[in-house]
Amino acid sequence: MIKKLLLLLTAPLALSFGVANSDSQKWDMPLAYSATNYQSENAAAFAASVTEATGGSLTIVTHPGGSLYKGDEIFHAVRTGQAPIGERLISAEGNEDPLFELDTLPFLATSFEDAKKLHEAAKPELQALLASKGMMMLYAVPWPPQGIYNKSPINSAADMKTVKFRAYNPATARLAELMGAVSTTIEVTDLTQALATGQVESMVSSGSTGYDIKIWKYVDFWYDLQAWLPKNMVIVNLDAWHDLDEAAQNIVLNAASEAEANGWAKAESLAQWYAEQLAANGMTVQPGGDQLMNDLRKIGDIMTMEWLERAGASGEALINAYKSM
Repeated sequence: MIKKLLLLLTAPLALSFGVANSDSQKWDMPLAYSATNYQSENAAAFAASVTEATGGSLTIVTHPGGSLYKGDEIFHAVRTGQAPIGERLISAEGNEDPLFELDTLPFLATSFEDAKKLHEAAKPELQALLASKGMMMLYAVPWPPQGIYNKSPINSAADMKTVKFRAYNPATARLAELMGAVSTTIEVTDLTQALATGQVESMVSSGSTGYDIKIWKYVDFWYDLQAWLPKNMVIVNLDAWHDLDEAAQNIVLNAASEAEANGWAKAESLAQWYAEQLAANGMTVQPGGDQLMNDLRKIGDIMTMEWLERAGASGEALINAYKSM
Protein backbone atom coordinates (compact mmCIF):
# COMPACT_ATOMS: atom_id res chain seq x y z
CA MET A 1 0.00 0.00 0.00
CA ILE A 2 2.77 2.41 0.94
CA LYS A 3 4.62 1.52 -2.24
CA LYS A 4 1.53 2.31 -4.35
CA LEU A 5 1.07 5.63 -2.54
CA LEU A 6 4.67 6.63 -3.24
CA LEU A 7 4.23 5.82 -6.90
CA LEU A 8 1.11 7.97 -7.09
CA LEU A 9 2.82 10.87 -5.34
CA THR A 10 5.92 10.77 -7.50
CA ALA A 11 4.11 10.24 -10.83
CA PRO A 12 3.31 13.95 -11.42
CA LEU A 13 6.89 14.87 -10.55
CA ALA A 14 8.27 12.35 -13.01
CA LEU A 15 5.85 13.56 -15.67
CA SER A 16 6.89 17.16 -15.16
CA PHE A 17 10.55 16.23 -15.58
CA GLY A 18 9.68 14.34 -18.75
CA VAL A 19 8.01 17.40 -20.24
CA ALA A 20 10.98 19.61 -19.36
CA ASN A 21 13.40 17.20 -20.95
CA SER A 22 11.32 16.90 -24.12
CA ASP A 23 11.28 20.70 -24.47
CA SER A 24 15.04 21.08 -24.07
CA GLN A 25 17.50 20.69 -26.93
CA LYS A 26 21.18 19.87 -27.11
CA TRP A 27 23.27 21.05 -30.03
CA ASP A 28 26.64 19.40 -30.57
CA MET A 29 28.97 21.90 -32.25
CA PRO A 30 31.99 20.49 -34.13
CA LEU A 31 35.11 22.67 -34.34
CA ALA A 32 38.21 21.97 -36.42
CA TYR A 33 40.76 23.77 -34.26
CA SER A 34 42.27 22.97 -30.87
CA ALA A 35 40.45 23.91 -27.68
CA THR A 36 43.14 26.48 -26.84
CA ASN A 37 42.91 28.33 -30.15
CA TYR A 38 41.12 31.66 -29.81
CA GLN A 39 38.54 30.67 -32.41
CA SER A 40 37.58 27.61 -30.36
CA GLU A 41 37.68 29.57 -27.10
CA ASN A 42 35.35 32.14 -28.63
CA ALA A 43 32.98 29.41 -29.80
CA ALA A 44 33.01 27.85 -26.33
CA ALA A 45 32.13 31.23 -24.78
CA PHE A 46 29.29 31.63 -27.30
CA ALA A 47 27.98 28.15 -26.47
CA ALA A 48 28.13 28.82 -22.73
CA SER A 49 26.35 32.14 -23.16
CA VAL A 50 23.48 30.54 -25.05
CA THR A 51 23.20 27.66 -22.59
CA GLU A 52 23.08 30.03 -19.62
CA ALA A 53 20.71 32.58 -21.17
CA THR A 54 18.21 29.90 -22.20
CA GLY A 55 18.33 28.29 -18.78
CA GLY A 56 19.51 25.09 -20.41
CA SER A 57 16.52 24.79 -22.74
CA LEU A 58 19.14 24.99 -25.50
CA THR A 59 22.49 23.52 -24.54
CA ILE A 60 25.34 23.91 -27.01
CA VAL A 61 28.34 21.63 -26.49
CA THR A 62 31.52 22.33 -28.46
CA HIS A 63 33.76 19.54 -29.76
CA PRO A 64 37.15 21.08 -30.70
CA GLY A 65 40.10 19.62 -32.53
CA GLY A 66 38.06 17.72 -35.11
CA SER A 67 36.94 15.30 -32.39
CA LEU A 68 33.35 15.07 -33.65
CA TYR A 69 33.83 15.89 -37.34
CA LYS A 70 37.05 16.85 -39.09
CA GLY A 71 37.26 20.26 -40.68
CA ASP A 72 36.46 19.04 -44.17
CA GLU A 73 33.38 17.20 -42.86
CA ILE A 74 31.76 20.00 -40.86
CA PHE A 75 30.08 21.95 -43.68
CA HIS A 76 28.42 18.79 -45.02
CA ALA A 77 27.44 17.65 -41.52
CA VAL A 78 25.61 20.93 -40.82
CA ARG A 79 24.10 21.03 -44.31
CA THR A 80 22.61 17.56 -43.93
CA GLY A 81 21.55 18.02 -40.32
CA GLN A 82 24.00 15.51 -38.89
CA ALA A 83 25.22 18.41 -36.78
CA PRO A 84 22.84 21.30 -36.04
CA ILE A 85 25.66 23.83 -35.78
CA GLY A 86 29.37 23.98 -36.57
CA GLU A 87 32.34 26.18 -37.43
CA ARG A 88 34.08 26.11 -40.80
CA LEU A 89 36.75 28.09 -42.62
CA ILE A 90 34.71 29.95 -45.24
CA SER A 91 37.23 29.73 -48.08
CA ALA A 92 37.65 25.98 -47.64
CA GLU A 93 34.30 25.63 -49.38
CA GLY A 94 35.49 27.50 -52.48
CA ASN A 95 34.63 24.57 -54.73
CA GLU A 96 30.97 25.02 -53.71
CA ASP A 97 30.79 28.61 -54.94
CA PRO A 98 33.28 31.41 -55.81
CA LEU A 99 31.74 33.65 -53.14
CA PHE A 100 33.27 31.47 -50.42
CA GLU A 101 36.75 32.38 -51.75
CA LEU A 102 36.29 36.14 -51.64
CA ASP A 103 38.24 36.75 -48.43
CA THR A 104 41.30 34.91 -49.76
CA LEU A 105 41.83 36.98 -52.89
CA PRO A 106 45.45 38.10 -52.42
CA PHE A 107 45.91 41.72 -51.33
CA LEU A 108 42.23 42.66 -51.72
CA ALA A 109 41.71 43.26 -47.99
CA THR A 110 44.94 43.22 -45.99
CA SER A 111 44.00 44.91 -42.69
CA PHE A 112 41.41 44.16 -40.04
CA GLU A 113 39.56 47.34 -40.98
CA ASP A 114 39.37 46.41 -44.65
CA ALA A 115 38.55 42.79 -43.86
CA LYS A 116 35.59 43.99 -41.80
CA LYS A 117 34.37 46.15 -44.69
CA LEU A 118 34.67 43.20 -47.07
CA HIS A 119 32.75 41.03 -44.62
CA GLU A 120 29.92 43.56 -44.33
CA ALA A 121 29.76 43.98 -48.11
CA ALA A 122 29.59 40.23 -48.69
CA LYS A 123 27.34 39.23 -45.79
CA PRO A 124 23.93 39.57 -47.56
CA GLU A 125 25.13 37.53 -50.55
CA LEU A 126 26.78 34.98 -48.29
CA GLN A 127 23.62 34.55 -46.21
CA ALA A 128 21.55 34.08 -49.38
CA LEU A 129 24.01 31.47 -50.65
CA LEU A 130 23.96 29.58 -47.36
CA ALA A 131 20.16 29.74 -47.22
CA SER A 132 20.03 28.04 -50.63
CA LYS A 133 21.98 25.20 -49.05
CA GLY A 134 19.76 24.98 -45.96
CA MET A 135 22.02 26.92 -43.59
CA MET A 136 22.48 30.31 -41.96
CA MET A 137 25.61 32.09 -40.75
CA LEU A 138 25.46 33.19 -37.12
CA TYR A 139 28.81 34.95 -36.98
CA ALA A 140 32.25 35.10 -38.60
CA VAL A 141 35.68 35.77 -37.08
CA PRO A 142 38.93 36.45 -38.96
CA TRP A 143 42.36 34.92 -38.70
CA PRO A 144 45.33 37.28 -38.50
CA PRO A 145 46.94 38.33 -41.80
CA GLN A 146 48.54 35.52 -43.79
CA GLY A 147 52.22 34.90 -44.45
CA ILE A 148 54.42 32.14 -45.86
CA TYR A 149 56.21 29.59 -43.70
CA ASN A 150 59.22 27.91 -45.27
CA LYS A 151 62.28 25.90 -44.35
CA SER A 152 64.65 28.14 -46.29
CA PRO A 153 64.81 31.84 -47.24
CA ILE A 154 62.46 33.10 -49.97
CA ASN A 155 63.64 35.98 -52.12
CA SER A 156 61.22 35.54 -55.01
CA ALA A 157 58.33 33.34 -56.08
CA ALA A 158 60.82 31.29 -58.09
CA ASP A 159 62.30 30.03 -54.82
CA MET A 160 59.05 28.15 -54.22
CA LYS A 161 59.39 26.00 -57.32
CA THR A 162 58.85 22.28 -56.52
CA VAL A 163 58.49 23.04 -52.76
CA LYS A 164 55.98 20.73 -51.04
CA PHE A 165 53.26 23.18 -50.06
CA ARG A 166 50.28 22.72 -47.76
CA ALA A 167 47.03 24.15 -49.11
CA TYR A 168 43.96 24.72 -46.95
CA ASN A 169 41.50 25.75 -49.67
CA PRO A 170 41.26 25.97 -53.47
CA ALA A 171 42.77 29.47 -53.47
CA THR A 172 45.96 28.42 -51.69
CA ALA A 173 46.23 25.40 -53.98
CA ARG A 174 46.07 27.78 -56.96
CA LEU A 175 48.63 30.08 -55.32
CA ALA A 176 50.99 27.14 -55.00
CA GLU A 177 50.46 26.20 -58.63
CA LEU A 178 51.22 29.71 -59.85
CA MET A 179 54.42 29.77 -57.75
CA GLY A 180 55.48 26.39 -59.13
CA ALA A 181 55.09 24.67 -55.77
CA VAL A 182 53.52 21.23 -55.33
CA SER A 183 50.41 21.49 -53.15
CA THR A 184 48.60 19.02 -50.95
CA THR A 185 45.38 19.97 -49.14
CA ILE A 186 45.75 19.13 -45.45
CA GLU A 187 43.38 19.90 -42.58
CA VAL A 188 44.85 21.56 -39.52
CA THR A 189 44.34 18.43 -37.40
CA ASP A 190 46.74 16.54 -39.69
CA LEU A 191 49.23 19.34 -40.19
CA THR A 192 51.76 18.49 -37.49
CA GLN A 193 52.17 14.96 -38.80
CA ALA A 194 52.48 16.23 -42.37
CA LEU A 195 55.31 18.56 -41.36
CA ALA A 196 57.03 15.95 -39.21
CA THR A 197 57.01 13.35 -42.00
CA GLY A 198 58.09 15.78 -44.71
CA GLN A 199 54.80 15.56 -46.57
CA VAL A 200 54.85 19.36 -46.59
CA GLU A 201 57.64 21.85 -45.97
CA SER A 202 55.92 25.16 -46.58
CA MET A 203 52.52 26.81 -46.30
CA VAL A 204 50.70 30.12 -46.24
CA SER A 205 48.92 30.73 -42.94
CA SER A 206 48.62 33.08 -40.00
CA GLY A 207 50.84 33.39 -36.96
CA SER A 208 48.05 31.72 -35.01
CA THR A 209 48.28 28.38 -36.81
CA GLY A 210 52.07 28.40 -36.61
CA TYR A 211 52.00 29.09 -32.90
CA ASP A 212 49.36 26.43 -32.18
CA ILE A 213 51.34 23.65 -33.85
CA LYS A 214 54.79 24.87 -32.68
CA ILE A 215 55.87 25.17 -36.28
CA TRP A 216 59.38 26.29 -35.26
CA LYS A 217 60.12 22.59 -34.81
CA TYR A 218 59.83 22.13 -38.57
CA VAL A 219 60.58 25.39 -40.41
CA ASP A 220 62.80 28.41 -39.80
CA PHE A 221 61.19 31.31 -41.68
CA TRP A 222 57.90 33.18 -41.64
CA TYR A 223 57.33 36.00 -44.12
CA ASP A 224 54.58 38.27 -42.84
CA LEU A 225 52.95 39.13 -46.18
CA GLN A 226 49.69 40.67 -44.89
CA ALA A 227 48.21 38.92 -47.91
CA TRP A 228 44.60 38.42 -46.73
CA LEU A 229 42.56 37.69 -43.61
CA PRO A 230 40.46 34.54 -44.04
CA LYS A 231 37.50 33.97 -41.74
CA ASN A 232 35.79 31.14 -39.95
CA MET A 233 32.01 31.12 -39.96
CA VAL A 234 29.65 29.54 -37.46
CA ILE A 235 26.73 28.08 -39.39
CA VAL A 236 23.45 26.54 -38.26
CA ASN A 237 21.17 24.11 -40.04
CA LEU A 238 17.92 25.90 -40.93
CA ASP A 239 15.70 23.02 -39.84
CA ALA A 240 17.36 23.05 -36.42
CA TRP A 241 17.05 26.85 -36.35
CA HIS A 242 13.32 26.75 -37.08
CA ASP A 243 12.86 24.21 -34.29
CA LEU A 244 13.74 26.97 -31.82
CA ASP A 245 11.10 29.35 -30.56
CA GLU A 246 11.51 33.07 -31.15
CA ALA A 247 12.87 33.75 -27.67
CA ALA A 248 15.63 31.15 -28.08
CA GLN A 249 16.45 32.44 -31.57
CA ASN A 250 16.89 35.96 -30.20
CA ILE A 251 19.18 34.68 -27.47
CA VAL A 252 21.32 32.85 -30.04
CA LEU A 253 21.48 35.91 -32.30
CA ASN A 254 22.50 38.18 -29.41
CA ALA A 255 25.19 35.72 -28.31
CA ALA A 256 26.39 35.45 -31.92
CA SER A 257 26.67 39.23 -32.27
CA GLU A 258 28.74 39.35 -29.08
CA ALA A 259 30.91 36.44 -30.24
CA GLU A 260 31.62 38.16 -33.55
CA ALA A 261 32.66 41.40 -31.86
CA ASN A 262 34.81 39.59 -29.31
CA GLY A 263 36.38 37.37 -31.95
CA TRP A 264 37.43 40.26 -34.18
CA ALA A 265 38.91 42.13 -31.22
CA LYS A 266 40.78 39.05 -30.03
CA ALA A 267 42.21 38.28 -33.48
CA GLU A 268 43.52 41.81 -33.84
CA SER A 269 45.00 41.88 -30.34
CA LEU A 270 46.83 38.58 -30.91
CA ALA A 271 48.22 39.22 -34.40
CA GLN A 272 51.46 40.89 -33.32
CA TRP A 273 51.80 38.64 -30.28
CA TYR A 274 51.82 35.53 -32.47
CA ALA A 275 54.60 37.00 -34.62
CA GLU A 276 56.61 37.78 -31.48
CA GLN A 277 56.16 34.22 -30.21
CA LEU A 278 57.41 32.76 -33.48
CA ALA A 279 60.52 34.95 -33.23
CA ALA A 280 60.98 34.13 -29.56
CA ASN A 281 61.13 30.45 -30.49
CA GLY A 282 63.98 30.99 -32.93
CA MET A 283 62.22 31.67 -36.21
CA THR A 284 63.23 34.43 -38.59
CA VAL A 285 60.14 36.65 -38.85
CA GLN A 286 60.20 39.40 -41.46
CA PRO A 287 58.12 41.05 -44.20
CA GLY A 288 58.44 39.87 -47.76
CA GLY A 289 61.20 41.50 -49.80
CA ASP A 290 60.47 43.70 -52.80
CA GLN A 291 60.94 40.99 -55.42
CA LEU A 292 58.83 38.45 -53.53
CA MET A 293 56.04 40.96 -52.96
CA ASN A 294 56.08 42.05 -56.61
CA ASP A 295 55.86 38.44 -57.73
CA LEU A 296 53.03 37.66 -55.33
CA ARG A 297 51.05 40.76 -56.30
CA LYS A 298 51.22 39.67 -59.95
CA ILE A 299 50.00 36.24 -58.92
CA GLY A 300 47.27 37.92 -56.89
CA ASP A 301 46.15 39.86 -59.97
CA ILE A 302 45.89 36.60 -61.91
CA MET A 303 43.89 34.94 -59.13
CA THR A 304 41.54 37.93 -58.88
CA MET A 305 40.88 37.92 -62.64
CA GLU A 306 40.22 34.19 -62.55
CA TRP A 307 37.85 34.66 -59.64
CA LEU A 308 35.95 37.41 -61.45
CA GLU A 309 35.52 35.12 -64.46
CA ARG A 310 33.93 32.51 -62.18
CA ALA A 311 31.91 34.91 -60.05
CA GLY A 312 30.61 36.99 -62.95
CA ALA A 313 28.85 40.34 -62.71
CA SER A 314 27.68 39.75 -59.14
CA GLY A 315 31.26 39.18 -58.02
CA GLU A 316 32.45 42.34 -59.72
CA ALA A 317 29.60 44.32 -58.15
CA LEU A 318 30.50 42.97 -54.73
CA ILE A 319 34.15 44.01 -55.03
CA ASN A 320 33.11 47.42 -56.30
CA ALA A 321 30.72 47.79 -53.35
CA TYR A 322 33.55 46.93 -50.95
CA LYS A 323 35.96 49.38 -52.57
CA SER A 324 33.40 52.17 -52.35
CA MET A 325 32.88 51.70 -48.59
